[in-house]
Amino acid sequence: MDVSIRALMIAMGTAAIALPAYAQDAQPKPEAEVVVVTGTRVAARSALSTAAPVDVVAASQLAQQGSPELNQQLAIALPSFNFPRPAIVDGTDSVRPATLRGLAPDQTLVLVNGKRRHTAALVNINGSVGRGASSVDLNTIPTGMLETVEVLRDGASAQYGSDAIAGVINLRLKQRREGGNVTVSYGSRVTTVNTDPAPPLPNGTTNFTAANIITNPTWQTIRSRDVSDGATATVNGWVGLPLFENGSLTVAAEVTTREAINRQGYDTRRLYNLLPGGALDPREATINRWNQQYGDGELVQGTLFANASIDLTDTTRLYGWASVQGRDSTSAAFFRWPADSRNVVEIYPNGFLPKINALVTDGSFAMGVETKWNGWDVDLSVNRGYNEMEFVIRNTLNRSLGVASPTSFNAGGFNNTQTVVNLSAVKGYNVGLASDLNVAVGVEARRDHYEIFAGEPGSYFQSGAFVAGSQGFGGFKPANVIGKSRDAIGGYVDLEVNVTDALLLSGAVRVEDYTDFGNNVSGKIAGRYDFNEVFALRGSVSTGFRAPSLQQQFFTASSTNVVAGVPLEILTVPSTDRIGLALGGKPLKPEESVNYSLGGVLRFGDFNVTLDAYQIELTDRIVLSENLNQPAVATLLAANGIVGINAVRFFLNGVDSTTKGADLVASYRLRTDFGRFDFTGSVSLNETKLDKVPVIPALTAIGLTPTQLFSRINSLTLTEGQPKQKGSFNTNWSHGKLGATFKATYYGEVTAPGTDAQRDLKLTPEVLFDLEGRYKVNDRITLTLGAENITDVYPRKTPGTVVLTPSTFTTLNNSGATAFSGYSPFGFSGRYVYGRVSIDF
Repeated sequence: MDVSIRALMIAMGTAAIALPAYAQDAQPKPEAEVVVVTGTRVAARSALSTAAPVDVVAASQLAQQGSPELNQQLAIALPSFNFPRPAIVDGTDSVRPATLRGLAPDQTLVLVNGKRRHTAALVNINGSVGRGASSVDLNTIPTGMLETVEVLRDGASAQYGSDAIAGVINLRLKQRREGGNVTVSYGSRVTTVNTDPAPPLPNGTTNFTAANIITNPTWQTIRSRDVSDGATATVNGWVGLPLFENGSLTVAAEVTTREAINRQGYDTRRLYNLLPGGALDPREATINRWNQQYGDGELVQGTLFANASIDLTDTTRLYGWASVQGRDSTSAAFFRWPADSRNVVEIYPNGFLPKINALVTDGSFAMGVETKWNGWDVDLSVNRGYNEMEFVIRNTLNRSLGVASPTSFNAGGFNNTQTVVNLSAVKGYNVGLASDLNVAVGVEARRDHYEIFAGEPGSYFQSGAFVAGSQGFGGFKPANVIGKSRDAIGGYVDLEVNVTDALLLSGAVRVEDYTDFGNNVSGKIAGRYDFNEVFALRGSVSTGFRAPSLQQQFFTASSTNVVAGVPLEILTVPSTDRIGLALGGKPLKPEESVNYSLGGVLRFGDFNVTLDAYQIELTDRIVLSENLNQPAVATLLAANGIVGINAVRFFLNGVDSTTKGADLVASYRLRTDFGRFDFTGSVSLNETKLDKVPVIPALTAIGLTPTQLFSRINSLTLTEGQPKQKGSFNTNWSHGKLGATFKATYYGEVTAPGTDAQRDLKLTPEVLFDLEGRYKVNDRITLTLGAENITDVYPRKTPGTVVLTPSTFTTLNNSGATAFSGYSPFGFSGRYVYGRVSIDF
């Protein structure tokens, strides 16, 4: 798919000429247009009257889904929002990133009530979408606290600062003096799983290299099983309370528990050492071969959120909010079979499955005052956010400690803190045009702080040639411990005016200075022309940037990853570390972008359509390098006293890309004697091409070629790791006490990349259907039954063997454990059936 901006401009221009003939037949405007605050600093601007596309998702839409996760709810509701669900990716199992417009997770800015939200401490370093990014964890926000979610699909760094390249997500909180709701939901995966155990080789044998595959034919035929797992219970509620005479306090709480989901295939490997003479160990016939946990992990999570506001005078308002969340999530590493050199058979005679217990603590606090001063609307605020992830590795051992090894370790972790002070002012000036010139100015100061703290000694102890530390996730060492801060200060001017009743123009300039890399200037101009009450044309041009996160600059650790089905111990180092510098690393620079957008709006009363095309040109993208495992790298590691590591990687600039796409959104409200129908359809087209990959001369000095620094797998993850097409059709029906919602979501093809084209796994397009029905018992109580993925769709299975030539083969799933690819845009959990009771008061 190649979206042509020029072709869309011509088409929309033609529409602008033709559409006035329909103005006299235009239907009345909708009963109410939703007012938005994202992408504009003009009061009372509706979602359909902005110069840039803004999606608005109401809390009621979020509630009409089975999943309690905000990320998953938005992935269904929004055309260009994606939320893959990879597994066996260490901390990313617990804090999964989402993306907008096919870009990286950290290239979308997240706001709460218009204020910058802090990012998670985790940086994604394993082989999944979003590799190398550290982003905001949207699942720290209870959906019961939300009034609406506004998504600006346009570059906005000139308005909001760093990160707003793909767009801006603004979470607007409830603000109520009365009322409330309690909702209890319960659901489970009820599914039939079809997986492929590692199949026989083309020559008819069942024996892989090193005799890894068991020859018992019954073990080759276990493919289908009925499963009920992943039971999820959620209790959430909110209450609105008066705060003195002129204020409000809204408090929301949510508790979620989830059982683990397992979608592994049957393990067909030889798991024990051969007996003297070469015979199989008889335990091969009795060992549990469902030995992996592949899918969503266990979860216990509690969240508390409060939002308050009070009018001190007729012109002054004090506001603030605070939140705290605790998350206890347990996922799995890869199974260590009994004969594995990493096992101590005296401790685990039948092998073991390391469990990664991630303990996440998240908190935020904001306070501000709004007032009027000399005709200016002034807002002064301070907000602070904190996120910490600590790892406890259970059901494990440290091979270096032998039979004396404990079976659980505290492996340390990391935390991230953000403090922002913001002063803004808005005033309208009469300049003799169709509207006042809206002038918004502001300054913002920000401090980021990032820490890594060590685990207990046994979690990282290493002796001889054994892999260091606790199996599954090696602990952070004292040498990894850091505490790094940086400061940034910025200022902006944002102007917006209706030159005529039909022509809207806006522009913004923002200057920011960072203590680590220097300054940046971003700008934006946007416009909109309403040809009549039916059709409007809108567009924008902007520049943007994203500052390198402290996580990308300073993270260091070792982890277990799997490349082409083989587990590797991989060391991640800062680009300015001695190893990073030797491999050509340099201090990270900010990413920079140029964003072009052109779109149209059609309004026919209760029928509305928006079409927006865009092009985003990115330079100096920050990415995580390829896993460098060449002999020269091993020599370098040994020279620095590092053993037991198969590969090394680091963050670097140098990838340039161009992303083109278009988003079509249509909505229609139909009122009949049989009830009210709300129809929404959306299509998102998106394509990313790489214009440049890094070329590092220093690699030549140690015998590496430039393409080995950032090669095929990483490149294809950026260009083909997310759907190029995504579409949805939603119908919401209500009539008296009855209600129902039907959703169909189309996901285009995705590539799970391999080291060459023969090892690529093409995930074919799929359509998922969701349905829920509601019955209102009385004015307060509503009962709901529903199912997501009704037809129990799974992504294409990962084959165990790929034939390269008539005489050669390779394995993509040699253990059978990773039966489906983590690149699947809708996961691989199967059908979810749920019920819900909602009580209003």
